[in-house]
Amino acid sequence: MISKLYQSKLIRYALIGGSSTLIHLGIAFLWLYFVNASLLFANMAGFSVAFMFSYTVQSRYVFLHSLSLPKAFRYFLVQFGALLASLFFSNILVGYNSYIKTLIVVILLPLITFVIHKVWTFRHH
Repeated sequence: MISKLYQSKLIRYALIGGSSTLIHLGIAFLWLYFVNASLLFANMAGFSVAFMFSYTVQSRYVFLHSLSLPKAFRYFLVQFGALLASLFFSNILVGYNSYIKTLIVVILLPLITFVIHKVWTFRHH
């Protein structure tokens, strides 16, 4: 059953995305604790490593593509757009509490970015 679930691109995408989030958090926390870096620099370090991991592993094991600079740039644009969308959704959902807003963002944005990556970032020619 587990191997059947792993065959799903969406499941692999979610697992790698979750791993990427943990990498971002781990590196940011390490920078905050050991380097005493500002929150901005700690998150930039965490994001950079997590982005490289995510792009590499998503390319190879989810979308089955080789790495390239144009695809990395498109991947970055989609992920950055998702960040902006999460900020937008958080601001327009005024009547909802923070937990509901977070759940909406955490569930909807990965689904949206998966579709965009599938049809644009990693489209087959």
